[in-house]
This record gives sequence, structure tokens and C-alpha cells, in this order.
Amino acid sequence: MAASCVTKVELTVSCENLLDMDVCSKSDPLCVLLMNTSGDQWFEVNRTERVKNCLNPKFAKKFVVDYYFEVVQKLRFSVYDIDNKTVDLSDDDFLGEFECSLGQIVSSSKLTRPLVLKNKRPAGKGTITISAEEIKDNRVVDFEMQARKLDKKDFFGKSDPYLEFYRQTETGWQLAHRTEVVKNNLNPCWRPFKIPLQSLCAGDMEKPIKVECYDYDNDGSHDLIGIFETNMKRLQEASRSAPAEFECINSKKKQKKKNYKNSGVVSVKLCQITREYTFLDYIMGGCEINFTVGIDFTGSNGDPRSPDSLHYISPQGVNEYLSAIWSVGLVVQDYDSDKMFPAFGFGAQIPPSWQVSHEFPLNFNPANPFCAGVEGVVEAYRMCLPQVNLYGPTNFAPIINHMASFAQQALQQKTASQYFVLLIITDGVITDMDQTRGAIVAASRLPMSIIIVGVGKADFTDMEILDGDDGRLRSITGEPAVRDIVQFVPFRKFMNAPREMLAQCVLAELPQQVTSYFRYINLSPPHEPKQS
Repeated sequence: MAASCVTKVELTVSCENLLDMDVCSKSDPLCVLLMNTSGDQWFEVNRTERVKNCLNPKFAKKFVVDYYFEVVQKLRFSVYDIDNKTVDLSDDDFLGEFECSLGQIVSSSKLTRPLVLKNKRPAGKGTITISAEEIKDNRVVDFEMQARKLDKKDFFGKSDPYLEFYRQTETGWQLAHRTEVVKNNLNPCWRPFKIPLQSLCAGDMEKPIKVECYDYDNDGSHDLIGIFETNMKRLQEASRSAPAEFECINSKKKQKKKNYKNSGVVSVKLCQITREYTFLDYIMGGCEINFTVGIDFTGSNGDPRSPDSLHYISPQGVNEYLSAIWSVGLVVQDYDSDKMFPAFGFGAQIPPSWQVSHEFPLNFNPANPFCAGVEGVVEAYRMCLPQVNLYGPTNFAPIINHMASFAQQALQQKTASQYFVLLIITDGVITDMDQTRGAIVAASRLPMSIIIVGVGKADFTDMEILDGDDGRLRSITGEPAVRDIVQFVPFRKFMNAPREMLAQCVLAELPQQVTSYFRYINLSPPHEPKQS
């Protein structure tokens, strides 16, 4: 029987005395969380933000992980000095890591340990502190905030203000959220933002909340503008009738200046508690995941009859394409009630006219391209392979647009009842990159996600561009995607790993993509999920 998730746990991370790797400034640390639940295969769960010029970072971004009581969930917290914009960490300086189990953190609730290097020697005096808290509350607070007449802290310009929210805990104040920096502005208006109610006040409306306003400096020596304290009850009451106003007080300045009034006023225009539905809320509330497969039949795969071909089916009955279909399909099929999956090929000459097609049904039945379950997709692939000529080029846009037309129809129903997942398995470089980027940007407004599994040894640089982890993807005209909908994984990383590991990595971002989409268009689950 599969393990069942006991609860969700939020992990807050901070570090002290990190190694200084930068010559003219301090390190710019970021923490990566990796997890291992079987064997030697680690997969990345998430990353914090990068904190510039800081050897004692408090990371605002939390890690949220599912806690399984009966599974040993090994965790590795790896800290890097980030000096470029690439997702790949191999060219960034390693500042140290710490390994433990989730059970260890949960049982101690707060853990401080030394960081070690890859050779297990101490990473200088560097330490990491991890706090754990069970998430029992899925409410979030929507904020809209601005300020006026903030103190000018920069010699040549105005201040660059940002806010930090802290909640009170038994061991002191804990960072809950950090806003964006508004450049060169003493009357800033911050973009709307959300803070989980649990992070802000643990659901206690009268628990003190501290807000600190800073002037951002590139060298990490951020200047305090002022501080105020409040609680959720006051924030909500005040912002219902008119903006709630708080004076920012700088105690050092107050002691020095006789006629000191304040260092500016922060105004809360909106403070509203809403319920944030989880992935399981949507699934249990009637949302279906529609799974479609797209398979690359271009000539660069090699002749399927040759053992060197990526389409060669070994005596054991497998190849990389089949492994990817099985791994991802077995997980996704549980969320699709009829388990009927459309499956398409692209980049081949197909009978009877032998024209090149970039979206042909594997069963050669355009009126009914559906296959029964993952087994049906595998069977259709095996039957199709000897009947087509592998050709080219490698065009993704037609199959993405095909899927998008179905997602567009579902969107018109104005319910959160359908979400579409397109699995593309490919061996090579995309030849219609501009059209593909445009298709993905357009699809980012629809209820769909795209998973790309790269097979073989090709250069997959283009795929990394499509995966929006390193900044928002833009079309050739400069239009940005409204959200990241592409997850790319090279199959070679999982050649010797258990099948579940590929599925875990490939589907890691999907729950968040589903929930972020339905929140973006403000749709609740089709029916209220039963509370357990």
C-alpha cells in the first residue's frame, strides 16, 4: 500500500557565518532543498530566494514538504553563492550543506547544525538553522500596501524601500515575508502580495506582528527606516473602512532628534483573509487531469531497427521513450477518471500519402486518438513505430497548439473541472523555437502544463530556456508568459534510478501549476471538497 501524507510541514531556513567567496563584496547565498526517499537518487524540491551580499541570511521563502510518517525522508540543505542567472548550480560557489531526515526536524521543531563541505570538512564556521511547523491552516492574507514621506537614506538619491514582516514565536521574532524593493521612491506602492496566515500569526488574530521598513543597499548594509507593530485584528478592522495607517518609528533617530515625529507612514490599503485551496482540494473537489502524450519521430532518433536507435525496443521490451511514458503515465492516470489518453507523434512521414506530419494520432484514427490507459499508449506506440518513416524537422508548436484548443474549450465552461497535461518526449533540438515560445506564452493563460522529457545525449539548452525556472519565458515579440507551465527533465539523469524517481521529478511542479492557475483566474473547486 502506498504511504499516505500525514500533514504538510513548512520549513524556515537561516544561516550564519557563511564562507565569503566574493572578492569585492560578500557572498550572495541561496539554499536548495533536496530530498531522497529511496536509494542514492536525490531530487530537488525547491530553492529559496538569493540574498545579496549577506553572510547571515534569513531566507523569506519557505519550503513546504509533505510529511510521511512511515517513510524516511532524507533532506539535504545545500547553500550556494549565486553569481549568475543560470539555473545550473555547477558553476556557482558551494558554501556548505547539511543532511538530516524530516523526522529529525519535525521532532525537534528547531535545529541548528554546522555546514560541511563535499569532503565532510567544516564549511568554516557556517551554521544552518531550520525551523519546522505543521501547516493546519490554508488561509492566506492578501495585502496591498504603500507608504509616504519615508526618510531619505541615500546620499545621491531617494531611498529604495522594502518591508519585512515578522511573527512572534517563543524564541523571538521570525521572518515571515519580504516584499519587493521599490527603487528610488519615498512614497512607494508595493505590488499586491500574499502571506500565509499560519506564517504571519499562526492563526492568532491578536498575536503581535512586527513590520520593519528598510532602504535596500547593494552591499547588503540595508538601512533601517522604521518599525511598527500591529496584529491581524487591527489590520483587518482598520482596512475595512479606510486604509490603516502606521507610523514608522526609528528609535535611534527618536532619541537624537527633539522634534522627531516619525520616519514615514505605511498605509495598508487591503488586508483580506482568503482560503487558498490546495491541489488535493481541487482534485477531491472534482477537477480532472487530462493527460496527452506527444512522441518525437524525427530522423535524429536513428533507425528503430538498429540497437543504437532511441526508438529501438530491446529484448526486455523497453527503451527511453517507453520508460518515460510508463513513469509519468502511471502517476497521472490516477487523476483521470476515464483513463483514456490521446497520444500523438510528430516529425514523421505517415501513410498513405507519406507527408510529414507534426501531430498524427499514434493509432492513425484522427476521429478518436484516445488510448485506454498507459498500456494503450504503449501498445499504440509499438504498433505505430514500424508503420512510419522517421523524418523531421522537430516542431513542437503544432502539438502544443492542438492541446491548447481543448484547454481553451474547457476554460469557457468557467469551472475548475479540467486541467490538461501534455507530455512531450523528444531527442533533440527544437527547429521551430520562435513558434514554440509563442505557443507556450499563449498556453500559459490556459488550464494546461507541458512536461518535456529529453531522451538521448543531445544538447538540451533550448529546453532549459522553455522551463521558466530562470525568469519568465517571453515570446519573440516580447510578451511574457503569465506563469511557468513547462517542466523539463533530461532522462539521462534517471537512467539507473527507480521508475518513481523520474515521475517525482517530472511531476514536482504540477500541483503548484494547477493551483496557481485556478487562483490566477479565481476559480474554486467544482464542489467543496470534504473536510477530513
